[in-house]
Amino acid sequence: MSDAGNLKPSNSLKREFPILEFDPTREGVIDPAKCLRKTDISANCVACFFPEVIEKLRALETTREFPDLKSELGPHPLIEIDAQGKRLAVFHPGVGAPLAAALLEEVIALGCAKFIACGGAGVLNKEIASGHIVVATSAVRDEGTSYHYLPPGREAYASPEAVGAIRAVLEKHKCPYTLGKTWTTDAFYRETPAKVALRRSEGCLAVEMEAAAFFAVAEFRRVTFAQMLYGGDDVSGIEWDPRRWDERLSVREQLFWLAAEACLRL
Repeated sequence: MSDAGNLKPSNSLKREFPILEFDPTREGVIDPAKCLRKTDISANCVACFFPEVIEKLRALETTREFPDLKSELGPHPLIEIDAQGKRLAVFHPGVGAPLAAALLEEVIALGCAKFIACGGAGVLNKEIASGHIVVATSAVRDEGTSYHYLPPGREAYASPEAVGAIRAVLEKHKCPYTLGKTWTTDAFYRETPAKVALRRSEGCLAVEMEAAAFFAVAEFRRVTFAQMLYGGDDVSGIEWDPRRWDERLSVREQLFWLAAEACLRL
């Protein structure tokens, strides 16, 4: 029988707005380390948003399959591949900060600790071409998940070591990239012109839905994490330009392998 009814509220947590009620307690009522046992999996892991890339990897003879991570959407593949003669875990983190953070928590509980994510993002400057690589150093926390992992603040930050690994790989392969801040939102239908202008004025290059949560979970759980994005749709003007961003299949696959190489440097 649960003793949840005996829990007493803490007046010290109470704030005017619930999103500001950060509790630094390390263990939650549902704790991933208690729900999942560590397994024999690589410490190095790529969070890959590209399902077609993961399906291609699953078809390789050397790929090792783990039980899928699950949500109400269904399975989220978790695999391990041989990359450069080393073991590398790969998983699909879903879409949106809450799901991505929860799946990251589970993969950490299983034993992964060094992460590079690869995904796409809307651009806040049309000069950032479709397919151009953006390396996120920080993310504006315009979502809700990160506030459950870090005290209230404007930004969450990528791990400098992981950012350095990405930059080293991109420079090795002479891949043009831009280094800077991204904007994490929960509501892409509410990317208003005024919000876009505000985010651009504070230095944001792109907008996506997970980076701030990823960085916050990583800091809280004391693991290493950075993210690579490719320029997708253009939200910098009054009219949205989709730029067929999700059809850049060769860019997506190349970004995954660059992320894999960077991850293996950690």
